[in-house]
Amino acid sequence: MPEGGCHCGAVRYRMPDAAIHQALCHCSDCRRHSGAPAVSWALVKREELGIQGETRDYASSEHGRRHFCPTCGTALFYTNEAVFPGAIDVQTCTLDDPDAIAPTAQIQVAERVGWMARLDSLPAFERYPG
Repeated sequence: MPEGGCHCGAVRYRMPDAAIHQALCHCSDCRRHSGAPAVSWALVKREELGIQGETRDYASSEHGRRHFCPTCGTALFYTNEAVFPGAIDVQTCTLDDPDAIAPTAQIQVAERVGWMARLDSLPAFERYPG
């Protein structure tokens, strides 16, 4: 079972290998919350996610709740009982091995940052070029 956690280690979690779905989300809400151009999610049944430590959440929309570590602020989970009853989304880049659960689709591409569509044309460096 894949494991992950927040940046400071105060919150740890274990999730099932198989998710209901995995997606890379480009919506503006995910971008603003993460400060990143997209967020990778895996949706699992809430009872299948084991969480150690305390998280806090806030209402990011009418039904959406974003859960984070209150110590370091790492964004970890998302719930929306109106859309995904009994399920919880996990930010898969907080996994110890983010390759363990790869996205199988991109969603909300109507809101995608324009330059994200051409990432493969940008120079790539193994480390920060010096």
